[in-house]
Amino acid sequence: MAQINGLAKFKVPLGSQEIELQQIDHIEGGMSLLRIRIREGKRFTIFDIDPGTARQWAEAMRDWADTQEAGSHD
Repeated sequence: MAQINGLAKFKVPLGSQEIELQQIDHIEGGMSLLRIRIREGKRFTIFDIDPGTARQWAEAMRDWADTQEAGSHD
């Protein structure tokens, strides 16, 4: 059994996908996981990732976003 806590939920403006971030804590112990749920119409894609992977993903996304913002000001 796991306890699920919602962290964030938002809709992508282009494509209308719904993204939900949840923290998964297993009652029997172990590490917490980040669940990423992407809904596209009736289809769901779900990733359960560890903190290290979440950090790498976040850094890569931030780096990409920073280059896009920098390029838009030129």
